[in-house]
Amino acid sequence: MRLLVVLLIGVAFFGTGCAGSHESFNPQKKYAPEQLKHDYTIFRNILEDVHPSLYWYTTRDSLDYYFDNGYARLNDSMTEMQFRSLLSYTIAKIHCGHTATKYSKNFSRYLDSAKLNMFPLSFKLIGDTTVVNINLNRKDSILKRGTVITRVNNVGIRELEDSLKLYISSDGYNETALNQTLSNSFVFAGWYRNVYGLTPNFSIHYLDSTGSEKQITVPAYNPSSDTIFRRASRTKTPSQKPSRRDRKKNELYNSRYIEIDTTLRTAYMQLNSFSSGNKLRSFFRRSFKAMRKVNVQHLVIDVRNNGGGNVVHSTHLTQLLINKKFKLADSLYAIRKGSQYGKYMKQRIFIWPFMSLVTHKKSDGFYHRGLFERHYFKPKNKNHFDGKVYVITGGNSFSATSLFAQVIKGQENVMMIGEETGGGSYGNTSWYIPDVSLPVTGIRFSLPRFRQVISKDNPKNGQGVQPDVYVNYTPYAISRGVDVKVEFVRRMIMDQVQHAAK
Repeated sequence: MRLLVVLLIGVAFFGTGCAGSHESFNPQKKYAPEQLKHDYTIFRNILEDVHPSLYWYTTRDSLDYYFDNGYARLNDSMTEMQFRSLLSYTIAKIHCGHTATKYSKNFSRYLDSAKLNMFPLSFKLIGDTTVVNINLNRKDSILKRGTVITRVNNVGIRELEDSLKLYISSDGYNETALNQTLSNSFVFAGWYRNVYGLTPNFSIHYLDSTGSEKQITVPAYNPSSDTIFRRASRTKTPSQKPSRRDRKKNELYNSRYIEIDTTLRTAYMQLNSFSSGNKLRSFFRRSFKAMRKVNVQHLVIDVRNNGGGNVVHSTHLTQLLINKKFKLADSLYAIRKGSQYGKYMKQRIFIWPFMSLVTHKKSDGFYHRGLFERHYFKPKNKNHFDGKVYVITGGNSFSATSLFAQVIKGQENVMMIGEETGGGSYGNTSWYIPDVSLPVTGIRFSLPRFRQVISKDNPKNGQGVQPDVYVNYTPYAISRGVDVKVEFVRRMIMDQVQHAAK
């Protein structure tokens, strides 16, 4: 307890110091080449010292080439944004979705409050087609939702996307995950700004309703002059502010909810996270109990936007559905307990005790979490669901979610529908992932400590868990706001219900 008090006092102290530095923060500050090389050397050394899957999908020679190439480009001063882009380009070559860069804490706080101009469109990447998903220029009646885009500033849209993907971390060679990442909110806009820079206007080539290519010039989005934003701010009153209890209730609903259709004896469960703090254990208990009481026969589990979380919760759900005992990993290990670079890692004082407590060194020289390599989990008898299960997956289904999908896939009453998961089917590097902060720029990157092989019998092809039935969007569905995956499952269930009634 005394240690905890000291740590909390330290957090409060440093938090106060950071607030002052934020007021004078200069996002355009440039770092000298010597400073950048110092951070880059630490960046490379830490990855080579600790990362458990550095050469899983990229050979040592190839990765050495990318490391050396990045260092060679540090001959001029750079801003934090420029340096982070260089680090992201290099780290993406590891092909590990759990290893990615972040801005420094000061820069992140700056971005939270700064109203920066940005690329005005959010896209949805559908195979070889790119369509408008959101247009921030609300008076634009041309580039509507579902409009097919062909070029931006005279660069082919596929060429543009392929260049941005080089900066994005993903498991293996998963193109679905990369397409989905660029489709998320305004990720495309953010990386476009970092890589290509912003211009006052953008030339957009698109296909009109007849399929003819047309061109339109649109301005960059300026949040400071957005009239809708200002009007919403003026009409907001203190009485409209939700209570803390209401906010928590909304957060829980947004992370997981269930709807039961007693007529079709169907339940629709949306799980957007397996993270702790979402009261998932009680949610599963209530949900499966309610389904049993009304004799639900069809359960739809939508994990398209579930990026993972605590494997305890994904395992609990698996036990409520699976009909045989299962393991979470054939192998799960770290390459070392500690590191000479531990001082740059978040929660460094806990790393050594944690690794000593949960791992054991084996003859291969690695530190294994033997419990998960040996232990078989059994199905839960109470409120176990034995009806038909439809799991909707996509490129955002990652980490613990892909583990859940891989374990449950292939069971006779389970059907995977949608797209392949963003997380690898062979394995990943999850479980324990501290942040590293570089000493000069403060740029951070996530550093997984464990390598997990889910099943050595799975192909090591760099792909996600594949659906049994592939269903993806179309430009028409995007324009109409139709959720094609849910509609596909709904029609399938209705056909089965109607057939059973005959």
